[in-house]
Amino acid sequence: MGISCFGFSCGIVLLLMLCSSGAEVVTIDVHAAKDLMKSGHGYLDVRTVEEYKKGHVEVAKIFNIPYMFNSPQGRVKNPQFLTEVLSACNKEDRLVVGCQSGVRSLSATSDLQNAGFKHVSNIGGGYLAWVDNGLPIEKPKEDL
Repeated sequence: MGISCFGFSCGIVLLLMLCSSGAEVVTIDVHAAKDLMKSGHGYLDVRTVEEYKKGHVEVAKIFNIPYMFNSPQGRVKNPQFLTEVLSACNKEDRLVVGCQSGVRSLSATSDLQNAGFKHVSNIGGGYLAWVDNGLPIEKPKEDL
C-alpha cells in the first residue's frame, strides 16, 4: 500500500511538472492542415523568401514571414519574427505554420505559443510532405 501511494504521488508530481512546462506544440499532417485552411485558418509559411518564391502552398490566406535567414555563417534566426507576425496577425488568429520539412515550423510554432498565440498548429513534414501528397501548390509562371 505504501509503495502504490508513493508511485501515485510521483505520478502526480510528474504530471504537474509536465503541465507547468508550457503547452506542447500540436503537429498535424498535411491533410488535416488542408482541412483547417479550408475552414478559415491562415497559413504562416516560415521559409525564406527565396524558398517561398520557388513554390508554396496554394491557400486563400497566406503569410510568408521567415523564421530564419540565410547568411554567410549559415541560417540565423530572424530577430524580428514575432514582431512581424504580430503586425500581420493577432494572438487569437487560427494559424497553421509550415516550412520546408517541419523543423523550423516546429520551433516557430513553439515561439508563437510562448508569445501567447492560442490557436497555432505545426504541419508535420512541411512543404515537402504537402507536395509529396499531391496537394495544390502555387509556383511561379515560367517566362515564355
